[in-house]
Amino acid sequence: MRVISGSARGRKLKGPPSPATRPMADKIKGALFNSLASLGVEPEVVLDLYAGTGNIGIEALSRGASRADFVDKGREQCAVIRDNLASTGFDTVARVHQTPVRSYISGARTNYDFVVVDPPYANPDIIQTLELLGASSLVQSGTIVVLGHWPRIELPEQIGRLECLRNRCHGDSCFSIYEVDSDDDREPAADPQEEEDQA
Repeated sequence: MRVISGSARGRKLKGPPSPATRPMADKIKGALFNSLASLGVEPEVVLDLYAGTGNIGIEALSRGASRADFVDKGREQCAVIRDNLASTGFDTVARVHQTPVRSYISGARTNYDFVVVDPPYANPDIIQTLELLGASSLVQSGTIVVLGHWPRIELPEQIGRLECLRNRCHGDSCFSIYEVDSDDDREPAADPQEEEDQA
């Protein structure tokens, strides 16, 4: 596993600390960033949820993103992410948060224009997590949300405020690209129920 493009191109990345962490393969990662480029998406402020090794967020930094936050509840996973950030030289523009993803979504107040969600494939609550993310202050109109998933999961075209732009599968790995509704300009930390009442 390595950085495939940008300023850190070719740098090797430390692999997952356990089989429970399954980072996106380089081939899939390349297809993802090609799809993003074809959509005109250039990540600037990145949030990598279920970050594992930091693989995708680091790729975004290498390709020009200005900063990134990485979230994973595992201590060993966070140690790997820190090592990978240090070896690629991005440790000064990144933060690693050892906390459950839902806790971070509920508590954080920073806006991101690019969010990666790459949970364990067996995660049964991913739709609810995406709905929570879409209603949070972490995203705003136009934010791109990328979900890594396996082919058997059935994803709707609309998940809360998230609208699907593209879905691609390569073998047993898939990614779906969503965009936060551009017609819902909310203030950060607004109450989702209040917004629903105004709709």
